Amino acid sequence: MPQPQNPPAFAWPRYPVTPKPASYTLEISSGTTVVATYTAPRNFYLPSKAMTPGTYSWRVKPNIATVAWSTPRTFTVPSTAKIFEVPETDVLRTRALAHGRSRMLSNTFLPYAKWTLPMVIERGAAYSSLMTEVKAKMTTVPNVTESTISIQGLSATDTALVIGKLNVIINPVLRQMEGAALLYRLSGDPVYLNEALRRGDQMAALDPTLATSYANQDQVARSIDVSLVRTMDMLWNNIDATRRAAWTKTIVARTEAIYADLSGYDGRLDEQPYDSHGVTSYGYLALIAAMMVGDLPAADKWFDFSVRPYINSVFVWSGAEGGYFPGSAYGTYQAAYSVQLWGPFKEVTGVDLFQKPWSIGFSKMLMEFIPPGAPGMVFGDAHEEPFDYITLKAFANRTATPENAWYARTVNGVEDSIQLLASEYPLPTSAVAPVVPPNAALFPSIGWVAMHSDITNTKRTSLYFKSSPYGSYNHAHGDQNALVLDSGGVRLLGEAGYQDYYYSPMVTSWYRTTRAHNAVTYDGGIGQLITGRENLTRNGKITAFSTSSTLDYTEGDATVSYGPSITSAVRKIWYLRTNNAFIVQDKMSSPDLHTFEWNMHAIVPILDDGAGKARIVNGTNSVCLTSLTGDTKLTPWNSGYPSRPKVTEVHAAFTKTAPLRSTEFLVLMDVGCKRPVVTVTPTATGRTVLVNGQSITIPN
Repeated sequence: MPQPQNPPAFAWPRYPVTPKPASYTLEISSGTTVVATYTAPRNFYLPSKAMTPGTYSWRVKPNIATVAWSTPRTFTVPSTAKIFEVPETDVLRTRALAHGRSRMLSNTFLPYAKWTLPMVIERGAAYSSLMTEVKAKMTTVPNVTESTISIQGLSATDTALVIGKLNVIINPVLRQMEGAALLYRLSGDPVYLNEALRRGDQMAALDPTLATSYANQDQVARSIDVSLVRTMDMLWNNIDATRRAAWTKTIVARTEAIYADLSGYDGRLDEQPYDSHGVTSYGYLALIAAMMVGDLPAADKWFDFSVRPYINSVFVWSGAEGGYFPGSAYGTYQAAYSVQLWGPFKEVTGVDLFQKPWSIGFSKMLMEFIPPGAPGMVFGDAHEEPFDYITLKAFANRTATPENAWYARTVNGVEDSIQLLASEYPLPTSAVAPVVPPNAALFPSIGWVAMHSDITNTKRTSLYFKSSPYGSYNHAHGDQNALVLDSGGVRLLGEAGYQDYYYSPMVTSWYRTTRAHNAVTYDGGIGQLITGRENLTRNGKITAFSTSSTLDYTEGDATVSYGPSITSAVRKIWYLRTNNAFIVQDKMSSPDLHTFEWNMHAIVPILDDGAGKARIVNGTNSVCLTSLTGDTKLTPWNSGYPSRPKVTEVHAAFTKTAPLRSTEFLVLMDVGCKRPVVTVTPTATGRTVLVNGQSITIPN
């Protein structure tokens, strides 16, 4: 398999023995010649030097005398692979130690009085905005003490309520603390220094074992931790010994909790990498270790455990080419974490994670599935939530590729003032000429496809399709072979329901189900298997993809996701660009008789136009759907669950008129309701479908 990164990373399952092997031996060969041998203390290895392009094989063995080598696997390092070299741990540690304080701020960081005119033009508004914000919030952001957030003596229900609100209480204080510290570095005004120290004292005084403990609320705990580290770093020469000792005590206690969690079970993420909170905490631990190594004795073990392994692990949610299977909403959340962590991490270690092939591919996924002007997000939990344009712009601005230069300059939003003022100058995309991304894209390892009429046009038509090898695991849904359709800046075919809380009864019985998506079910809404530990294996896969100026095509196979009741579930989609229309074919097979349904969801009425036809009109935009097989009827139905807030959801389906073991849906989706002339002509090997003069061939 061709590798997008050079050198590629290697990983393998742990050898199942207790105690675990002390190390593994990794051997890389070119033909019959062994070209490299490495010893790895954990079940992965990232070489520090790029490889010569070519075809190789690799094998591994635990260093136990009686255990044989694994079966060799072949891989290719093409000449086009991006070189992403990560120095060994001792080199990274030396870099961190050599970086003066502040470690998180660039060595070229300047106080406002020394800014050049271009800096003032780019960042002057952010500077003014932050001063206004911090001054106003000196009195409006409440002081936080242990008593104001106490959970001592509370019932389990009341404790959960307090824990659930901690983000709302703590995050404004952390923002005020970091904002004031940054303003002191920029202005020299002691008012900001005093405010930063006051807020830091409040955070350092919170008991790491009580309400804000890592066990109770890991997101709040690690935010307090890293914010104290960042604030202390910016004010390194302005903190007296007594205060430094108090802050340091809190930092050590909180970071030890993260380290104990992630290093538990001999490094639990090595064996169970699909822990979304765990992999994010990994990044926090790596940054804190890099920021504090040399000044805290415990930071050495944190550094060795997390820094280089974290770089290697970015990220488990797709293959090395980039993507984020849990959904575009959670992809945006990950982008936000990355912007917060990777900028300082780059400054301290010299490793730019924004330039890792995975990150570049991830940014491509964001721009293809959240293009400028998109009316909503797609797939997975929180798809109904609003966009975070600030994060999208920030991530793009730090990923220096021509396509990101286009996205950063095109997507709406103004960067967060703290994030911008603490970032390197100029931003990485500043000197990069923009290039428009393609109008269609496949992300094979997550099973996502995007098709756009014109990605540069905010009134474009966009179809999103998913058939994922990750199944409905984590924040993903039972939506293999599902589609979403936008046009004219509005959603025409969307996803139903909303998340009241993670894995709630409503989420598992409605929001995550196949019936809540534009996909095929049977017998009144039975769909894909989404519960239990096996939901990672209830998956789909993209089996074909092609694109041209006149025609896009994709195919997904979701058979496995339905379980044994379905023996074949294949969806094929043709986008006839010339006509701005889609042909969607679904072929379903089962050992038993079933009545199959082709579900559709909208936030406006789904009108019955008679004879297997439906019409959806959202403002001035519309799509007309026509069943071309003649054996379906349009059936409105009620989910029995509330619509998401402030919208009315409408559900319907093309339903087969009789139970069948095998069946086909063939649906024309005519964007704009142009009602083109359509003919379906049988051939010796299938059918020819002609839509207003543009033809496609559908094989049997």
